Amino acid sequence: MTSTDSVPETRTAMSGRERLTLVVLLTAGFTLAVDFSILNVALPVIGADVGFSLSGLQWVATSFGLCAAGFTLLFGRVADIFGRRRLFLAGVGLLGISSLAGGLATDPAVLLSARVAQGLATAAVTPAALSLLTTAFPEGPRRERALGLNGALMAAGFTTGAILGGVVTDLLSWRWAFFINVAVAVAVLAVAPLVLAESRPSERPRLDLPGAVTVTAGLLAVVFGLTSAGEHAWTDTRAWGGLLVGAGLLVAFWAIERRVPAPLVPVRILRRRSVAWGNIAGGLAFATETSLVFLLTLYLQEVLGYSPLAAGMSFAVLGLGTVLGGVLGPKVIVRLGNPPRALALGMIVQAGATLALVFLGASSSWMPLLLVATFIGGVANLVAIVGFMVTATSGLPDEEQGLAAGLATMSQQIGITLGIPVMSAVVGSTLASLGAENAQSLLTAVRTAIGVNTALCVLTAVAVTVFLRAPRLLSEPVPGSPVDPITHS
Repeated sequence: MTSTDSVPETRTAMSGRERLTLVVLLTAGFTLAVDFSILNVALPVIGADVGFSLSGLQWVATSFGLCAAGFTLLFGRVADIFGRRRLFLAGVGLLGISSLAGGLATDPAVLLSARVAQGLATAAVTPAALSLLTTAFPEGPRRERALGLNGALMAAGFTTGAILGGVVTDLLSWRWAFFINVAVAVAVLAVAPLVLAESRPSERPRLDLPGAVTVTAGLLAVVFGLTSAGEHAWTDTRAWGGLLVGAGLLVAFWAIERRVPAPLVPVRILRRRSVAWGNIAGGLAFATETSLVFLLTLYLQEVLGYSPLAAGMSFAVLGLGTVLGGVLGPKVIVRLGNPPRALALGMIVQAGATLALVFLGASSSWMPLLLVATFIGGVANLVAIVGFMVTATSGLPDEEQGLAAGLATMSQQIGITLGIPVMSAVVGSTLASLGAENAQSLLTAVRTAIGVNTALCVLTAVAVTVFLRAPRLLSEPVPGSPVDPITHS
């Protein structure tokens, strides 16, 4: 890495081409984030139209999440090998084709196949888009601003999906949740080749096939185990069996990475605290906020009796908060002088806002508290996510940006995918201990899960404060790489 690779630029204004590049990448990322939640409120209608059994209906969402989380790290490395622009365009094309198939589906097999393909498209496009963004904008104010907007739209996409799903299902048809993607894919494919430059290392790395197989299978098994725990119980053999198999495969992956000459994830990059702890914190930031949306959806529909459309519209203030947080995130980093401090501050403010929701009651008079708390929590969550994105992708040479982006994206996808089944398992175990399933017991279960959510936010803030102390982080080079001239000039 030369000295110019890591010296941040001070120019803050973006050129016209940079703005268009940003629009293309953010549009694709936002669309994929929407896909995580847009079908949730429409599942009963989909089941009736397509012929899903009640027990099989949850796989419409789970099949997407499994592939989006499980294949992200693999595709992050594939982007480094074959070209990030090339993989981005291929993934967007797959998104358009699979969405068209999903919108036209008339039986469960076709719909599930379309959702699997959408998940694979997400796993390909998201890390490619993030690495294209980080290589298009050198370290400094412009990259922080771009990452802030990216984080804002990714988090807002999950909330927007919940709103848009209710609107589309009530006013048009659930099939338009798929057809919207087709239009977006066509638009992106028309513009992207004109503005995106190819990006890949000067020397093409080898693909670590044993590592790719073990980490992908391990992540799939972990996601399946946690999803099964949320659907059934922690004692279910599918839950603990999936978790044990996943843990074993991930241990095998770690052992492989220590020995192969061209590892999928160089162990040395995980020894860098900003990468390791930044990704842990980032995954928890996404997990806590997206699972909170799930808990509040239960509260609004099952306790207060709101319709799916009304429940979805209630999250509009959360969406506004996330957009504002994405804009404020880079400014908070500049003000505090350190991305991990912004990450820790965002998580502790989010914890306070989430804690307030523990006091929700069984009447609509509590809605002002919900709206204010979710707005503040949304702002804080995005400040944390921007801090995570900058922390986890800074100080690395261009040839490792695809890997760093893949890790960051994997953390994001795993957080979104796993947060809901974990909180669902908390709700389910609480209901089982209460021995009843009425509105009051569900309210108690939701409050308990919100308390657990709050505790995770606090633990994340504490971990970041302890393990990402500013002096150590700023002076810590990547083992085996040249010393960063910024911090050692």
